[in-house]
Amino acid sequence: MSDRWKRWAKSGARIVLAVGAILAVAAYVIRQPGWSSHPASAATVAPARLEAHVRFLTEQCYPRYSLARENQAKAMAYIEARLREAGGRVERQPFSTPSGNFENIIVHFGPDDGPRYVVGAHFDTCGVQPGADDNASGVAGLLELAALLGREKSLPAYFELVAYNLEEPPFFAGPYMGSAVHARKLKEQKVNVALMLSLEMIGYFRDERSSQSYPLPLLGLMYPSRANFIAIVGRLDQRAVVGSFKQACVGTADIPVVSIAAPSFVPAVDFSDHRNYWAEGYPALMITDTSFLRNPHYHQTSDTADTLDYHRLAEVVRLVHAGLLNYAKK
Repeated sequence: MSDRWKRWAKSGARIVLAVGAILAVAAYVIRQPGWSSHPASAATVAPARLEAHVRFLTEQCYPRYSLARENQAKAMAYIEARLREAGGRVERQPFSTPSGNFENIIVHFGPDDGPRYVVGAHFDTCGVQPGADDNASGVAGLLELAALLGREKSLPAYFELVAYNLEEPPFFAGPYMGSAVHARKLKEQKVNVALMLSLEMIGYFRDERSSQSYPLPLLGLMYPSRANFIAIVGRLDQRAVVGSFKQACVGTADIPVVSIAAPSFVPAVDFSDHRNYWAEGYPALMITDTSFLRNPHYHQTSDTADTLDYHRLAEVVRLVHAGLLNYAKK
């Protein structure tokens, strides 16, 4: 081999090593790998109860978009009844918009002082569609999380669960989102929010190769190709929060969990209610099956109860419950 070819080979090897090192560092920063895990949670969540919640919301309250006021009222009555059954302190949060008056539903658990942990899920749909994964799955998870918290003999912190209205268009990213109203109110009251979690589409899973896609091609080199995991999504400047909550979750339930901390301009990173808590300076994460990056029924009339995996949805609820308790005890 000539000296010129040797020099080119060495240069090429250096470039490959440099690119590999950059990718490794990027993966570490973005993915927050966990090196230890917690014991499996002893909590039980019945898949049949989750399915019953989803079927009621998608079939008995169809559709639940902002103009379907009668169906929205039916959905809110159901949500409120289940939250009261869980034993929490329930209230409605009314708010006004140019389109009329709406409400969020809030339930409180644990002591009334100290840092607050907020978990929310929106119950409205994007137009005339069932909205099983988007977002009856999140509401079902919220209701069963409330049941788990209600059964705890002693809670380490103040937990506030919220069922939001008006997450979907035409309200998305505007001041009349139910979560924007809730976040502003907390800020006005100077509430110390230790963490907010948005449950956004948590029931759709697949095991086939290439069933998972990503908003940027490079992410496909860092994350699984099978859509069989749940994701913890946060902002890059809150990377420590993402990693800490992921660490609180790992090992607690029988479902793979991945995380990403990315700038909010990366597509899909801010596509839910957590964005409004970022706007008020609060740490906030999205728990998601990644929405349209895996679910072909997103914002379609085919987003029905039959498309969801209730056993894995139950594991997500166990994961969130255990992760919250572990995180709050730190």
